[in-house]
Amino acid sequence: MFVILGWLVVIACVMGGYLGAGGHLGVLWQPFEVVIIGGAGVGAFIVANPKHVLGKAGYGFKSALKGPKYSKDDYLELLSLLYAIFKLAKTKGMLAIEAHIERPEESSLFQAFPKFSADHHAMEFLCDYLRMMTLGTDNPHELADLLDEELETHHAEDAQIQTAFQTMGDGFPALGIVAAVLGVIHTMGSITEPPEVLGKLIGGALVGTFLGILLAYGFVSPLAAAMGGAFAADAKYMGCIRAGLLAHVSGYAPAVSVEFARKTLLSKDRPSFFEVEEAVAALPPV
Repeated sequence: MFVILGWLVVIACVMGGYLGAGGHLGVLWQPFEVVIIGGAGVGAFIVANPKHVLGKAGYGFKSALKGPKYSKDDYLELLSLLYAIFKLAKTKGMLAIEAHIERPEESSLFQAFPKFSADHHAMEFLCDYLRMMTLGTDNPHELADLLDEELETHHAEDAQIQTAFQTMGDGFPALGIVAAVLGVIHTMGSITEPPEVLGKLIGGALVGTFLGILLAYGFVSPLAAAMGGAFAADAKYMGCIRAGLLAHVSGYAPAVSVEFARKTLLSKDRPSFFEVEEAVAALPPV
């Protein structure tokens, strides 16, 4: 939402300032300049990125537009789920959670937390490491290394999407120059025309430079930055799970393990200690 609002501000200020200075919008209507710059930008985007990155371009665009997908309530639900799992494991042993993690879609434990259950990636991530614990993984340092490696890989995959858009944005000013040069070439073929005709042709050529710079710094590069911000914020969800798992495998009580997880969250999303305490106190017995 804020991305669209920002784009509207960019358009309003640029066009408003241009009109206020006495400019005419008709001069800026150069559809073939748009074809040259936009088409070349998209083509370069396809050339520069592998198939799996191209396939995730829509996901990245959607993430930038919608912003972080997890709210404070979602984190409170996650912390409550972690508490329920850790308490079950502490009271009945790790094997007691085996049935839940083998078929999480049928588990009454997971189904009590609908937002988490609908997140396939988070569900798989948590269940994989809980399964490793049931198999005997109990060294927190080795587990931390593996968790970090997986999270870094996930971060690198997201960074590829952001970099792809940022690279396209960086290329638009140069592509604008290409469109402007082509416009000048076209103008030179009409050098014998009267000044009013030449002026219109030269103005149309310069629109290419204007459009390339505007697309780069007013639209695509800010979009890439918003994408990176959304990815970084969403990564805290997995980081929260990581901290809870490491605290649990280190032998801490469920309430302490959940507190470790809570402390990793951004302040705007972090439930208070008492909010978490109230939420876990309201959980049904497992």
